[in-house]
Amino acid sequence: MSVSAIILGTGYLLMSQLQVPWHIYLIYGIIIGTGMSSHDVVTLSTIARWFVRKRGMMTGIVKVGTGAGQLVVPLIASLLIAAYGWRMSYVILGAVTMVLFLAVAQFMRRDPRQMGLLPDGATNVVAPTTESVEEGLSLRVTVRTRQFWTICLAQFTVLFSLLTIVIHIVPHATDLGLSGPAAAGILSAIGGVSMAGRFTMGTASDKIGLKRSLIICFVILIAGLLWLQVARELWMFYLFALVYGFAHGGFFTLISPLIANLFGTKAHGAIFGMVYFVGNIGGAIGPLLAGYIFDLTQSYQIVFWLIAGLSFVGLLVISTLKPVTTK
Repeated sequence: MSVSAIILGTGYLLMSQLQVPWHIYLIYGIIIGTGMSSHDVVTLSTIARWFVRKRGMMTGIVKVGTGAGQLVVPLIASLLIAAYGWRMSYVILGAVTMVLFLAVAQFMRRDPRQMGLLPDGATNVVAPTTESVEEGLSLRVTVRTRQFWTICLAQFTVLFSLLTIVIHIVPHATDLGLSGPAAAGILSAIGGVSMAGRFTMGTASDKIGLKRSLIICFVILIAGLLWLQVARELWMFYLFALVYGFAHGGFFTLISPLIANLFGTKAHGAIFGMVYFVGNIGGAIGPLLAGYIFDLTQSYQIVFWLIAGLSFVGLLVISTLKPVTTK
């Protein structure tokens, strides 16, 4: 967390010195991207170790915080830009980010047992230890299981679909005649509804199971994508945002608890990081491919059918998921 704070804050500070376009790819794409990359892995792996009985709900609460930041920080940034200009705004955001991130990092503890505590706030006191007493599979064993690659494939389809929508929904809406502010409002609505999806599906997963919760998210996502094929008016896009946003939030909440439940917490960070890596390959390919298809066809119709089909593949894949058995 501390290393991420330094890299992320430095990246924002450097953004204030932009001069040529390739600086954006280097500073924002690589430096800031590297600083942001550990956020979910570190925080959600920590949550997975500190909570067991309500792991889904607690993960959902943390992800609600992420959604709140996505809503609030752009507003703060726009106010800063209006008052000080974009260069000084980057300096302010970089400094604040680094200081706050570093401060929060000092309170992080990997495992409750290292503090003489037990998961879920249990009151029984245990002897503090720095040795690993966690249960679960090692990374080497995990990557040889069918379940690991099943989750990777499902995550690939999820991030391919979600990031394609997030990048292209506003251009699609404006192409159909909606004003810029109205189209941007669709994205804001998705962010707001996703907060509800994060908490609701995280809490639900503790009761109905993570596999069923993921299946529900896939069904909701596919329904939203099919509706998007016929959406032409503003209210139709906002209805899409309600449906899609709920599934969007649910997906980002459920993967970490699923990995902890299947493989334990011994190597949770490494496993989660690898799953996210595979998923982000899809997240990188999807928006680029969508833009290329649009340039060829001048329409997003094929794109939306493609991601609906991929989402259906993800649904089928996650439906086959079974508990890990070790000999």
